[in-house]
Amino acid sequence: EAREAFEARRVIETGLIRSQPAPDAQALQRLRDHIARERAAVAGDDVGLRSFLLGDFHVCLAECLGNGLLAETLRDFTARTTLIAMRWQTPEDAAQSCAEHVLIVGALAAGDRARAEALMVDHLRTWSAKLRPPEAADPLGRLRAALAPVSPGAQDLHTSKAERVSPRKPRSAGSTYLGEVL
Repeated sequence: EAREAFEARRVIETGLIRSQPAPDAQALQRLRDHIARERAAVAGDDVGLRSFLLGDFHVCLAECLGNGLLAETLRDFTARTTLIAMRWQTPEDAAQSCAEHVLIVGALAAGDRARAEALMVDHLRTWSAKLRPPEAADPLGRLRAALAPVSPGAQDLHTSKAERVSPRKPRSAGSTYLGEVL
């Protein structure tokens, strides 16, 4: 779902940059003011506010480019990706994201839509890749190990002498009771 949200954001945001009129001076000032709030949040320790403002930049950009309907759509997509950012984004990552927002606004202010669009593509690609949870240890690993098939020698440790001499039911090699299910 996160990958799909980032892909949808890429399509919408680059399309807006490419097709909407360039932001006027008032819109550019609004974006710069937003970035100033981002910087303050990045310098602070409120992860929720930081993540919200970094995501809300994209909604603000859509509004400044003049498309309220797509801004609302982006609000939904950025809410999904902001939840991921709150969990996995480091303060250094947040500072980098803010710096990338500065570059995007700078390109728009210079009238260089192609550069702004390329910067946005790179920005979203970076964060789509970076905000994946780190490879966690297998949460069922200990249980799998406990239920793993035992080697023939170790099997003797868990059976009685009578079972080893004349087992009632032969065990199939490599089979476990629950281990195969996990």
